[in-house]
Amino acid sequence: MVDLRSATPSTAGPFAPPGPDEQGGDARVADIRRRLSGAHAASASLGEKARAKLDSQNKMFVRDRIALLFDEGSFVEDGRYANAMVAGLPADGVVTGRGTVEGRPAIVIANDPSVKAGSWGARTVEKIIRATEAALREELPVFWFVDSAGARITDQVEMFPGRRGAGRIFHNQVALSGRVPQICCLFGPSAAGGAYIPSFTDVIVMVEGNASMYLGSPRMAEMVVGERVSLEEMGGARMHCTVSGVGDLLAEDDAEAIELARLYFSYLPSTWEQEPPVYAVEAPLAPLTHASVPDVESVPFDIHEVIEGLVDEESFFEIKPLFAPELVIGFARMEGRTVGMVANNSAVKGGVLFTDSADKAARFIWQCDAYGIPLVYLADVPGFMIGSEVERGGIIRHGAKMVSAVSEATVPQFCVVVRKAYGAGLYAMGGPGFGPDATIALPTARIAVMGPEAAVNAVYANKIAQITDLDERAAYVAERRAEYETDVDLERLAADLVIDDVIEADRLREDLIRRLAYARGRDRYFSRRRHGVPPV
Repeated sequence: MVDLRSATPSTAGPFAPPGPDEQGGDARVADIRRRLSGAHAASASLGEKARAKLDSQNKMFVRDRIALLFDEGSFVEDGRYANAMVAGLPADGVVTGRGTVEGRPAIVIANDPSVKAGSWGARTVEKIIRATEAALREELPVFWFVDSAGARITDQVEMFPGRRGAGRIFHNQVALSGRVPQICCLFGPSAAGGAYIPSFTDVIVMVEGNASMYLGSPRMAEMVVGERVSLEEMGGARMHCTVSGVGDLLAEDDAEAIELARLYFSYLPSTWEQEPPVYAVEAPLAPLTHASVPDVESVPFDIHEVIEGLVDEESFFEIKPLFAPELVIGFARMEGRTVGMVANNSAVKGGVLFTDSADKAARFIWQCDAYGIPLVYLADVPGFMIGSEVERGGIIRHGAKMVSAVSEATVPQFCVVVRKAYGAGLYAMGGPGFGPDATIALPTARIAVMGPEAAVNAVYANKIAQITDLDERAAYVAERRAEYETDVDLERLAADLVIDDVIEADRLREDLIRRLAYARGRDRYFSRRRHGVPPV
């Protein structure tokens, strides 16, 4: 990829000096041209000092960032001369306008960190509000390029409390949510109230070493609550992508962040009423075989191998890979069409669902449902985590949030029981009771309230404890376990129509592709109401 940080944009501007035939014209018009030309030049390029500062931070100039986002020659800008009569505030620190990404129109709202650290003034806020209003009016996706130190205290009365104040930005973002994609690249700080801008977007790509989000700075935390903490610990990119889950993707630099944003957009429709782009069909790099899934449920394996064997080659785009990795989510393509994947990963914590993994899944399911993207669940789950620590952490409400998302989704949904699907884990992974378009099981699948060992111990613990002879005890346990396994036998579940089909792994991709095609025109109705009240 071309490094545009060293590019020198033209500063000539659109206002040419008068030619020989125009000498003696209106001095007022000439003065307007001169001043606007100067304002244009001030916002078109960086001074030597500002350029050196960005280079030292491994940051790109805001207009170079936009050049990487949009198709060449497609960008048109609004409000370039905001605050032009005040020196040192070119475009008032934010660039807004429209362009195309692979031919699809979109809006960009990009902070300029070279203008007072990308801080907001009254005109900055007005430009952002107008851009979001245009997105609502024209139903255009929004790319947020965030790199801002927050509000200018000197402008607080003009830009903070009123009807056209900063709060309107958040209001408009919520109105846009689920209507058009909102994609955030966080290149630098997003401080105080401004930190909510990324949080209202669909995905946040954070540049490691530069990006940060926090409501109160480390200095403020020390002053108010007596805590001494570094910026990275408080709200750094890696922390948010691994611990808090606020960040979705970690990028090495600005160029990679923009590349990830473009790639993410390629899986989504431009609006909630449209379909995502369709791409050329690619066969999986390594198709699934009978041996792809271990027969023994206690043997951990990486579910990524199953995903890669199902989807078009190199099409899996994982989201939140560093956060709650016991659950894998992301977009992929099957026969060139976008699908959402939700998969338990037994290689991490046995694939058990925790509060974080439930939250991770719920938001992704809501997002897929908003944009009409079908969902494929790959279940290999022993259930939700138990114990006092997770109970205090509210695992019941977090689990209920995930189940709510599965229940409400009206896109085509397919539950594939890869191995175990025990207890509420079956429900959370789109099991039969939630009306999936089909529940498919591999021969390695097991569906039950709990595993055989746990079930036998739960029901017969007292009886087992009374048997003193070790051989007799082992025989008794084996007999009870055999009874339990017969009760939840896979063929019986198929015979009772609990599951719709049992197929080998090497047939799964072909089967799902057919089912996805047939379900494409399904009814999207769920319930007559304004909206649910999900647990939070």
